[in-house]
Amino acid sequence: MGKEHKVLVTNRGEIAVRIIQACCKLGIKFVAVYTAEDIHSGHVTLAKELGDDKSLYCISSYHDANELLSVADAANATAIHPGYGFFAEDFRFARRVAERNRPLIFLGPSWRVIRELGDKINTKRIARSLNVPTVPGSDKPIYDESEAEKIARTLFEFQIQQGVEKPLVLVKASAGGGGMGIEEIHDIDLFRSVYRRIRNYAMRQFKDDGVLIEQRIKNFNHLEVQILSDRSGKNPVHFGTRNCSIQSTGLQKRIEIAPGFDPSTINYSFNAEKVMNDIIEHSLTLAREVNYDSVGTWEWIVTKEGNPFLMEVNTRIQVENGVSAAISRIHGKKGVDLIAEQIRTGLGEPLGYTQKDITFEGIGIEYRIIAEDTENNFTPWVGDIDNFSYEKTPWLSMHTHLPKMSKDNPYTIPTEFDPNLALGIVWGSNIEEVKSRGKEFLNSLKITGSNGQGENLKSNIPFLYNNTDRILKF
Repeated sequence: MGKEHKVLVTNRGEIAVRIIQACCKLGIKFVAVYTAEDIHSGHVTLAKELGDDKSLYCISSYHDANELLSVADAANATAIHPGYGFFAEDFRFARRVAERNRPLIFLGPSWRVIRELGDKINTKRIARSLNVPTVPGSDKPIYDESEAEKIARTLFEFQIQQGVEKPLVLVKASAGGGGMGIEEIHDIDLFRSVYRRIRNYAMRQFKDDGVLIEQRIKNFNHLEVQILSDRSGKNPVHFGTRNCSIQSTGLQKRIEIAPGFDPSTINYSFNAEKVMNDIIEHSLTLAREVNYDSVGTWEWIVTKEGNPFLMEVNTRIQVENGVSAAISRIHGKKGVDLIAEQIRTGLGEPLGYTQKDITFEGIGIEYRIIAEDTENNFTPWVGDIDNFSYEKTPWLSMHTHLPKMSKDNPYTIPTEFDPNLALGIVWGSNIEEVKSRGKEFLNSLKITGSNGQGENLKSNIPFLYNNTDRILKF
């Protein structure tokens, strides 16, 4: 890789552990950070074990860019890996990293790509110019009431032609986010009053009264395409599809499966193989158009009729990258590490292989193991953990930041962050084998602990077990 590099890991928990491990695998130095709440986290322990005296720094916040860059300078880092969350998709941070007086390499896409694809409206516009299917509706904010109503009427007619019994249209504040400023319309005669209400809300909240009009799609599966490219941005490759449809009531992913469908054993009402191939080709087309130069995920919805629509592009490594890696082979070899590939190519190495060198084998399930009360709207559980154990097998990969613990030395889940405990990735040669192994793993998994009121730890293990049988089904 030419010059000697040192990667600053500006994240915590499980993803920080995996980035540190990937750096060590590549023979690259690293520096990790932690806050006071994370002093007992496994990523801190690992950094002490594998690093040198400039490999671990205490900071006040993972959200403080100035502090992170000060650590980068103090530790002589040459690159920054943001992981996911925090600054991972912040093009301003990526630009600052690359253009400061002592420039660093941002181990993600170039800031221009993040800016271009981070805007969902812009992504939709680019996709449509390439004939990549997107959710029907406007691809720019609408400020004119009659134009908005015309689009809404067209969408109602389109759904009726498709045989949709109860057409729905979404009216959304274009400057909104996180589910704010959205209403459904099931009667076109109500459109104008709803449009005015959303427009007024958008102006009050966001100082921009632009409104998007989209078709509301129900009964869909959530599929993703895993993309990787080197810094040339010329020859992106894919590592298949995955299905992320099993989610919490808050639409947070809980189980991910690769590949996205299994037409060899499940009868779908559409050509599932073709749908997977189509969304892969569409994703690669868009990646080439913007010279995508890192790892990224193209998120799709597929209706029960088999119609795919691009939702968005996540310009970062994702939590579920490992389940795609589990079924992937490069030159026939197991052990694909997409984080290591992201780092290696991000530091300037060419990809070194083409799509023909990537093959797929079996099915993978990733379980997100979380301290939460699934029967109470997936409310986070807070308290101490004194045991986390499972049976190790060749078909299981476990990723966790939990340290060694006991009843005398428990681990307190930090209340400042989501109570994610671990990722369990199970591989099987076919769907029945992977489901059987998944249940075997979950049965072997033992997590115990209690909170300040003496109540036992609650986790989502029963939810994961009960949903295993319905994977990849519509």
